[in-house]
Amino acid sequence: MSKLNDKFLEVIKHEGVVSIMSWGIEPHLVNTWNSYLVVTEDERILIPAYGFRKTEKNVDVNNKVKISLGSKEVLGFKDYQGTGFIIDGTARYFESGEEYDMMKIKFSFLTRVLEINVDNAMQML
Repeated sequence: MSKLNDKFLEVIKHEGVVSIMSWGIEPHLVNTWNSYLVVTEDERILIPAYGFRKTEKNVDVNNKVKISLGSKEVLGFKDYQGTGFIIDGTARYFESGEEYDMMKIKFSFLTRVLEINVDNAMQML
């Protein structure tokens, strides 16, 4: 069963802020953009990382993360304007390989890729 449904995929086609929460050494929140998320066929989320150093230190200690994102351009429940998602997942960083090369072509600024394996994705609005 798909964890990332069509509504989620529609949301990331529209620009908006993505917040990533990690809490290994200390709670930390970092932001990126919907347009930077790449969803793989097996529903992992790949995110280009340039900074994200505190997030990486947290992930080294505790690889659980939460992501919040949304768009006012996508209809939510009961056809209200705007919807969003909270995602629980497991994170890791990588800096080589085929997926890294693909991401580097799309996002030349990255130094690493943050990969999120989705445990749960819940629509909030």
